Amino acid sequence: MTPFVPVSLIGLVLLSLSSAQTFTPAEEDLTNRNGDFAARLFRAVSSRTDDNVFLSTFTLSNGLLALLSATGGSTRDQLLQGLSLTGLDPETLPDLFQSLRTVVQEGSPAMTLRQGVAVFPPQDFQMLTPYMDLVQTKFGGYAQSLPYTTPQEATDNINRWAREQTGDQVQDLVTNLDPNTKMLLATTAFYQARFAPFFNASLTQEERFFVDKYHVVMVPMMFRADKYFLAYDRLLKAGVLKLPMAGGAAMLVVLPDEDVDIAAVEDEVTGEKIQAWIRQLKRTKLEVQLPRFLLERSYSLRDVLKTLDITQVFQDDADFSNMGASEGLKLTQVYHKSAVTVDESSDNITPGSVFTTLPPRLTINRPFIFIIYQQTSGGVLSMGRVIDPSKK
Repeated sequence: MTPFVPVSLIGLVLLSLSSAQTFTPAEEDLTNRNGDFAARLFRAVSSRTDDNVFLSTFTLSNGLLALLSATGGSTRDQLLQGLSLTGLDPETLPDLFQSLRTVVQEGSPAMTLRQGVAVFPPQDFQMLTPYMDLVQTKFGGYAQSLPYTTPQEATDNINRWAREQTGDQVQDLVTNLDPNTKMLLATTAFYQARFAPFFNASLTQEERFFVDKYHVVMVPMMFRADKYFLAYDRLLKAGVLKLPMAGGAAMLVVLPDEDVDIAAVEDEVTGEKIQAWIRQLKRTKLEVQLPRFLLERSYSLRDVLKTLDITQVFQDDADFSNMGASEGLKLTQVYHKSAVTVDESSDNITPGSVFTTLPPRLTINRPFIFIIYQQTSGGVLSMGRVIDPSKK
């Protein structure tokens, strides 16, 4: 196996920001808190599976904040704490998050990004018009009552909505619904990562990827020689590679050393750690080999969110008074399904840099973590783990 190359100091929503773009202190604070929640959620999900992981954490934050706007009293207070938002005025959050979401939307033309959030109470529940308008205008979301007593009809409605939001890229967000469902939160996203500069498609070739000591798969390995930004976390024994993306975002590829269990690195991933990696990045010449992959992951997040101390929204005494007459209304489940495609994203042959001497080569040929983030603010947009790039 090719070891990590420690040159100098050696995670797809994408967005467009001009160099003059600035954030207010309140927006920066919300961005940092979202990063903390993203890391906590990623750790909670990844600890429950040995498979590939992918979460559109920004989309999930969007949906959960839309839900928070429906709550009151102790339900709202606990949800604020679970989302790492304690101390913030919940009345200002819709406007703050709308400004962040607008930046994401502005960058969407630079890549393929489709996402959606929806709140689905039961058919006999009368939602307040101001809440429905808030979900649409501030969170770009959707609110509709569904006939859960007719499960197939409700399932068809949710899945039709998910297909519409993602351009048919996400299918079957939900399968079997319980006729006793009280309310659902649904979030979905599709990303087509576009690196800038592109990998050269003509240089992609089949290479070995070491899933573990006993399992090797052959995968299409992309290639490019260029100047990249790298860091190395000596405490965790993991290298960090930055891959710039079209529209002002970037992907961090976190590669543990050969003798390091990826779970040990995941346990230490926090919003603060991600920011530290970004600050440590240094530019250097490098040949990079990265596997082409497509991840499509679906999650029911109720139990995961409960481990993050988000519990009261699921209980009979939940307060959804800002949504309507909430007696007996509670959240039954949070569904999230997202997909990301990482490939050359271009038919053009774009030559890499030519160096007088061959630079070191970094081959990402064992399990790694990836983080897509906004370069200007460092805000986390999505997180994932690739254990086997030959599988979705």
